[in-house]
Amino acid sequence: MNTILGLDPGRDKCGLAVINDKQVVYHQVVDSAKAIAIMEQLCQDYGVDLIVMGDGTTSKAWYEKIESHLTKEIPVVTVNEKNSTLEARDRYWLIYPPQGLQRLIPQGLRVPPRPVDDIVAILLIERYSNLKN
Repeated sequence: MNTILGLDPGRDKCGLAVINDKQVVYHQVVDSAKAIAIMEQLCQDYGVDLIVMGDGTTSKAWYEKIESHLTKEIPVVTVNEKNSTLEARDRYWLIYPPQGLQRLIPQGLRVPPRPVDDIVAILLIERYSNLKN
């Protein structure tokens, strides 16, 4: 599996990420109503081999949406998403180091200025890869 699409499913917004040969090539937080169409486009653009999805509350409904709208040739697996949002907040500050006065605030008290669902999707792919290896 070289190209993996990660999905952090949600009611209002979803995190999407594509990792190709261990490189993040796409990550975005999108409106849930547009997620399936964007996923279809990502599958075409990147030649996705596998979809990795978090196993949270909405995962069953999202699994059914994916199965009915996307090609059945792409397998879908779920991974445990426990504590993934907290982990994504920490990762956010590694990707986007704080600037100015924000640097003086302890990391545990900093709140990212945007949703981190796309970073959660990256972490879900990493969790899957770690389970596989």
